[in-house]
Amino acid sequence: MGSVDGAQLIWFLPGYLLGSIPFGLLLTRMIGIDIRSVGSGNIGTTNVLRTGNKRLAAATLLLDAGKGAAAVLLARYFAGDGAAMLAGLAAFIGHVWPVWLKFRGGKGVATLLGVALAAVPLAGLAALLTWLGGALLTRFSSVGGMAAAVAAPLAALAMGKTHSAITLAIMAAILIWKHRDNIVRLRAGTESRIGAKG
Repeated sequence: MGSVDGAQLIWFLPGYLLGSIPFGLLLTRMIGIDIRSVGSGNIGTTNVLRTGNKRLAAATLLLDAGKGAAAVLLARYFAGDGAAMLAGLAAFIGHVWPVWLKFRGGKGVATLLGVALAAVPLAGLAALLTWLGGALLTRFSSVGGMAAAVAAPLAALAMGKTHSAITLAIMAAILIWKHRDNIVRLRAGTESRIGAKG
């Protein structure tokens, strides 16, 4: 993808606002639950799954990925490739630090996957498969998510998409930093496995 000029920078704000939509919180409120009071308090898919409602967890995953993809595709359609990754990064930042929730959001796995799939489809597919493989093999959502975050920029770089790879690498660094407590629990052997209720 190309470089970003001044006019394309305006796509950061709509990307951020789109990413800030807390789908996990909105969906769980429909069944009378504040997801922030469940498990880790996170608004993402893994914590929604701890409510025992697999349909809401799946919907959260799709919507959180969808907002990342939508930010990339809308910016690309209206402003070209230069704005697409900027909008995707903004959507990711919006999910992690949403203005509506006092900047306390999710960890960004689904949104990163959505951005990658829309920006560099093959790299996104590689990340998605890595996420599924890591999660299924270890039963730790955090392991799958962090592995996918690393796979996305590496795959983009291997495909010669340097600008996208750099942006995805920034997102991966933030995502891994957001998982720092999970890393501590993984080392201690206390990390919750997929399917454990809050």
